[in-house]
Amino acid sequence: MTRFSARMALCSLVVLGALGAVVAPGASAAAAGGSGSPSDTVWLCQPGQAGDPCTYSPASTTVTSDGSTSVTPSSAAAASSKFDCFYAYGTVSMQNRENSNLKVQKAEIDTAVAEASRFSQVCRVWAPMYRQRTVASLAKGLGGDPTADEVAYQSFLSGWKDYLAHDNDGRPIVFIGHSQGAAMLIRLLRSQFDSNARLRKLLVSAIILGGNVQVPTGKTVGGSFTHIPTCASPQATGCVIAYSTFGAMPPSTSNFGRPGQGVSLQSDQTASAGQQVACVNPVTFSSASGPLLPYFPSVTSPVPGVNVGTPWVDFPGLYTARCLSRGGATWLQVTPTAVPADPRPLVAATLGPDWGYHLDDVNLALGNLVSDVAQEEAAYKG
Repeated sequence: MTRFSARMALCSLVVLGALGAVVAPGASAAAAGGSGSPSDTVWLCQPGQAGDPCTYSPASTTVTSDGSTSVTPSSAAAASSKFDCFYAYGTVSMQNRENSNLKVQKAEIDTAVAEASRFSQVCRVWAPMYRQRTVASLAKGLGGDPTADEVAYQSFLSGWKDYLAHDNDGRPIVFIGHSQGAAMLIRLLRSQFDSNARLRKLLVSAIILGGNVQVPTGKTVGGSFTHIPTCASPQATGCVIAYSTFGAMPPSTSNFGRPGQGVSLQSDQTASAGQQVACVNPVTFSSASGPLLPYFPSVTSPVPGVNVGTPWVDFPGLYTARCLSRGGATWLQVTPTAVPADPRPLVAATLGPDWGYHLDDVNLALGNLVSDVAQEEAAYKG
């Protein structure tokens, strides 16, 4: 595999081998298996923390279809932003147990860099470590261990409560989560925000990718959430951007895009009749197609014959995307533009058709999503 996210195995069942127990500078190494109470919170990302992976340099090289390049230099993180982002990473732990401990390792650091760090241009990013279900646990089935799912959620909830009590100070919040992290956010928003008008006023938006947010068929709200709709425009607030990416219709056995199965089970969503998985196109916010702006860490997304000297590489014009519903599935259809002799690498359904482009859900539209958050923040009234 050469794709960065495939090598991280976000929610994959691919055996990657041992991941070094590398603790991020400034992160607490004390919680090798904490109880999950607020006093035990270990921050993967925390504003002002030394070595924070969520403030990784955003400097990027743009590579076009003919191989020409231009560089966007680094910019400072939005340390003075009045907005917070709260990030939930997906399944990366290769620990040989049902639930991971709270030790910050390379897998979590790499994932935070790839998925969350570019958002530090528009918000202050917070990300608690949580006792997620490990790759080994999920190999038994996404819905195979409700006890392990509950341990993961209670640990994540503890980190959220600690942040809300000690760090939020009434600041508006953007939630960002992928895969198991998306399942954690669905549960958190449903239990803490959906029936709480005071907290909902703090919700700028929630980016919940590869997690099967569900809605009644043809509706924008009423499945996963009663009062939190899907976003109808990049200026809408208090709403959800949700999708799963595929290059073709998800099979009947897919983990994503079909209600009441796969990743839906991690957020206790078993209903399928009269339900569909939500899809919000982060480009057009409609059924229309639009151009994605993918960003990938350059070290693991090499372009043949092109010298990239920045931490990131972006590929404008490489893909278009549109939301499709067919055969009981709803998904974000990602289509290459197929320019002859284009040297830029394409994503693939690395884990098979049931997973689609799940490993790249975030990075395929990362430029669009950061822009969406900036527009939502500008429109936010509180």
